[in-house]
Amino acid sequence: MPTPTKGPRLGGGPAHERLLLANLAVALFTHKSIKTTETKAKRLRPLAERLITFAKRGDLHARRRVLSILRNKDATHVLFADIAPLYKEREGGYTRITKLGFRKGDNAPMAQIELVLEQLDKKPAKAKPVQAAAPKAAAVVEAPVDEVVDEAIVEETVVADASAVEVAENVVEEVAEAPAAEAPADEAASDETPADEAK
Repeated sequence: MPTPTKGPRLGGGPAHERLLLANLAVALFTHKSIKTTETKAKRLRPLAERLITFAKRGDLHARRRVLSILRNKDATHVLFADIAPLYKEREGGYTRITKLGFRKGDNAPMAQIELVLEQLDKKPAKAKPVQAAAPKAAAVVEAPVDEVVDEAIVEETVVADASAVEVAENVVEEVAEAPAAEAPADEAASDETPADEAK
């Protein structure tokens, strides 16, 4: 008997585990909430969420895939007709697991797995800060394709940016030449100082 690749084994083998999880999923979709052991609830959650994602697609192929897993037409119909429209705006997190304590007979940890039926409250998107120091050429590139951009304006912008670059290069050259011009004056002053001291 092969061992499943991850998680605890439920039932006697992999086929038994698939059937057990399918029956739990049918009960979950029919009753919206079930009580089971923590282990079974944790193994059921990914299956149930994947089936809800199929139901959100809503096409015939998705319905047949869900039906091949659940093997219950009534539960599949409830999933596609009633449950999937509730999760139209939700990207995930369709189920919730709540721990309930321990079972009286064998002290097994119990949990309740239920469908999250509350409406999703979307948070308003925060406004992004506007970058004031963005270059004008970048603004021209980000212009939508549908707009007709006047070529003269683009050329003026490119020429203005090019002239700004030339001005910046000239300033850098002047700054680089300024210390070189000051250095001989310092040397002359240093030459005069020893001569003055010698007198």
